[in-house]
Amino acid sequence: MTDHSLLLDAPPSDWKSARFNEICDRVQDAASPSECGQRLYLGLEHLASGRPALVGHGKESDVRSGKTSFRSGDVLFGKLRPYLRKSVLVGEDGICSTDILVFRATEKCIPEFICLLTHTDEFIGHAKATTSGVQHPRTSWSGLREFKLHVPSVAEQRKIATVLGLVQQAIEQQERLIALTTELKKALLHKLFTEGLRGEPQKQTEIGPVPESWEPKQLGVCCDIVSSSMSYTQLFTSEPSTDANLISVMGVKVSDMNLAGNENCFVTANLIRQLSVAVARKKAVPPNTIVFPKRGAAIATNKKRLATTWTVLDPNLIGVRAKEGLDSRFLFHWLQTFDLRKITDPGPTPQLNKKDLSPIFMPVPLHIEEQHEIAVSLDQVDAKIKAHDRKREVLSDLFRTLLHQLMTAQIRVNGLEISDFEQEASKE
Repeated sequence: MTDHSLLLDAPPSDWKSARFNEICDRVQDAASPSECGQRLYLGLEHLASGRPALVGHGKESDVRSGKTSFRSGDVLFGKLRPYLRKSVLVGEDGICSTDILVFRATEKCIPEFICLLTHTDEFIGHAKATTSGVQHPRTSWSGLREFKLHVPSVAEQRKIATVLGLVQQAIEQQERLIALTTELKKALLHKLFTEGLRGEPQKQTEIGPVPESWEPKQLGVCCDIVSSSMSYTQLFTSEPSTDANLISVMGVKVSDMNLAGNENCFVTANLIRQLSVAVARKKAVPPNTIVFPKRGAAIATNKKRLATTWTVLDPNLIGVRAKEGLDSRFLFHWLQTFDLRKITDPGPTPQLNKKDLSPIFMPVPLHIEEQHEIAVSLDQVDAKIKAHDRKREVLSDLFRTLLHQLMTAQIRVNGLEISDFEQEASKE
């Protein structure tokens, strides 16, 4: 069996070997929620995955079944699917789901160190190795308590927690900036598509107020609604072409929308093939086609992506392509404001088709130059969001790297003057 421990081959002389149950206790204080109770409630859905943070919270009156009480300073660890890395240090008393284990630090450890420990690869590996159940794998205290590690002094634990805490603060700052800029974009979308950029008087139309020179036009008039004549399966099984004039063609499914880098445009896909230019033009949808789900629960996600090359669509996707006189990126940004659920056919399997899309009216500026200027303004906001997202990813990588190096004594901070370090960090 693979050894999932943090026992070091050559530990520093002041690091002591221990088991997990020696540095923390499991808390099993049962709680019965009150219908009028106002205590903090935390479920697995409120714990961030992969980082020691919360992404929301509830209150006692939201839940009914038995829960577990916790105190400020306890560590909450998700025992269901532990590979999701859900663990957080709480700052107030409350109750939590029974799918969460509550750890309380002993005198050998500070709570912050316990929380960081539960995010290490070694601890998560041990937790995964001690799970039971196929559909709903859960670890347990009886398995986790045996995890072995070397523990630094409390003073060094505090310094480790401070260093990693500063990185976590920087990550959270980027997340706040992403949220703020995303809200700014929502407001900007509404303003630009109702007021334009020229300061014109507005007129009332069937889709609400628009600048006087704009006209509401149906998608079926100003766009082509398209799908690829080659199926995703055909592209997957296609033979390598001997044609000298080849281009890369993406095959995309709904799942490709979730790939890193594809937040706005398809820049990558799980399926990419080389086809002749003639075949691509005949059987794929062209670049600058806006793609979104047309069948199933994915419609409700309202995800739209811009194709950057010739693209073959899975049958669960459909595309809209701007005709002459309509800027593709203006169309793309306007579609971000449109809720696909409004036109979804009811039934056991939600779906939408060309007949649902064609009648939709969109506001179109008379001059394509204004369309382009609006698109550029919104592209700049998207670029800002993407820049903050890249910074967050870099900082998250730094957090994971430092976590491993500090918890395995590859980097020592025992001689670091934390007060000076914090002052320097605050200047950045």
